[in-house]
Amino acid sequence: MSQSPKSSIKEKPPLIWLNIFIFTSSLALALIAAPWYAFNYGFGGEHFVWLLICFSFCSLSITAGYHRLWSHKAYQAHWSLRFIFAIGGAFALQNSILHWSSDHRVHHKHVDNNDKDPYSAKRGFWFSHIGWMIRDYHGDAYDNYSNCRDLQKDKIVLWQHKYYGALALLMNVGFPILLGIIHGDVIGMFLMIGAVRLVLNHHTTFFINSLAHIWGTQPYTDKNTARDSATLAFFTFGEGYHNYHHIFENDYRNGIEWWHYDPTKWLIKSCSWLGLTGQLRKAPQLKIEKAKAAMSLRNAQKAIETWPNKQDINTKLQHEFEVLMSSMNDYYELKKQLLESKKDDMVKKYEYSVLTLRYKDIKKNLAQQTSAWNYMLMSVTKKARAH
Repeated sequence: MSQSPKSSIKEKPPLIWLNIFIFTSSLALALIAAPWYAFNYGFGGEHFVWLLICFSFCSLSITAGYHRLWSHKAYQAHWSLRFIFAIGGAFALQNSILHWSSDHRVHHKHVDNNDKDPYSAKRGFWFSHIGWMIRDYHGDAYDNYSNCRDLQKDKIVLWQHKYYGALALLMNVGFPILLGIIHGDVIGMFLMIGAVRLVLNHHTTFFINSLAHIWGTQPYTDKNTARDSATLAFFTFGEGYHNYHHIFENDYRNGIEWWHYDPTKWLIKSCSWLGLTGQLRKAPQLKIEKAKAAMSLRNAQKAIETWPNKQDINTKLQHEFEVLMSSMNDYYELKKQLLESKKDDMVKKYEYSVLTLRYKDIKKNLAQQTSAWNYMLMSVTKKARAH
């Protein structure tokens, strides 16, 4: 018997009722019960102090632990720090390390592919923010976590995965109640630490999957929807520099400049001074600069697309770009030689002096070329606005 048109249409995956219950109940408690309780009974300073502590602990366990440590192997961590992150991850209630990392690695491998990216931004804000967790879209992908073989060698990861349910209940129910007993306000602490904190942790993380692919700039690449946003970085402990992250995913930093707000980077670096982290990975500066310059060239080429003399201007842009790339290569190659010569005790002083002089000359040349390149880009931008 032939199928009817309706039955031939692909059916939606089944709803995940546990997730729906967690999201809706926590949101209702945070938006309705907590304000009602505050109006009638009030919250004390201890409620807000513990909210800040627990929110920060959970967020950093996700950003420094689940994300940069386990998903991207951006650095190595002592077992004690991994254990703390594992507990904080269960407290954040975002599934186990193994499950979270598996999803995230698929996201990076197939970013914006609606059929393969588990939370593709091209399927809309709602889907990438929370919709992908409402239905069992990729249930068959979690049979053996084959893309996380390395994590399956970590005993703490396996322990947390095995006992994730118990740990999640202990941290999200037991710990708020314990704080309530200590401070003499079980209901108030449960609402603030159990519900309000959980909603904040969930949606600030979810914003990276959704809003960070919609709102912001693309200074490094336009090959995917990821954006950089200093505002999002503030609310997500540094994760808002998402455009950079999607091209240099194994860098332990997301905000690479010293002024970039990235507490996750600061935590990882600080822990390295205590011997708790090591092998911190950084993208080569030459690759970073090349990516920025290439993106600037593409933006300039788009800006002059409708200009009558676009061919001449494009030729000049391309020439300046190639000269800039040559200057960058010379500068970073000589810088590498200079650093290596410092380590060589046998190198003669005059050879080092010669390298130093050459380095200063090339550095000056790169600065001049960069200035010329930026001036040309600025001129194109001004003319584009005038058009």
